[in-house]
Amino acid sequence: MAVIKHPAQRVGVFIDTQNLYHSARHLYKARVNFSKILEEAVGGRVLVRAIAYVISTESGEEKNFFEALTKMGIETKVKDLQIFADGAKKADWDVGIAIDAVKLAPKLDTVVLATGDGDFVPLIQYLDIHGVQTEVISFGRSSSAKLKEAAHAFTDMGEDPRKFTIAAR
Repeated sequence: MAVIKHPAQRVGVFIDTQNLYHSARHLYKARVNFSKILEEAVGGRVLVRAIAYVISTESGEEKNFFEALTKMGIETKVKDLQIFADGAKKADWDVGIAIDAVKLAPKLDTVVLATGDGDFVPLIQYLDIHGVQTEVISFGRSSSAKLKEAAHAFTDMGEDPRKFTIAAR
């Protein structure tokens, strides 16, 4: 699909923090540069909202990270990490991201999904039917082919990983 970008376009950015975190760590042994992702996603257009969906642990070690996101102009939505009796852990924001994108869609011209998760294809299809342009930004090697195909535009952060990652300490 063809993508149209112009300076007056209203953009919402929805960041699947866990998806990007694990991709950067696995592919590049690095951390994600969320500031650069936001800059690239907005692309000189009008930012209406940027939301990062994050997970809180009992230790609270991620508090500084949440504050850093807020300083960048990225709102955080926090969910507690679920730990089951068998030790399994779950932290999933897919439904929350989809609901927020649908709720905000009437105020947006473009929804940018920062994720490689193919579960968002039905969301993209829904937004397309309702006249909202969708773009995806993520690491191409860990992104769903169907997701990349469904979006109006796909930005592969893997083409310039140094721009979108920070070396791990």
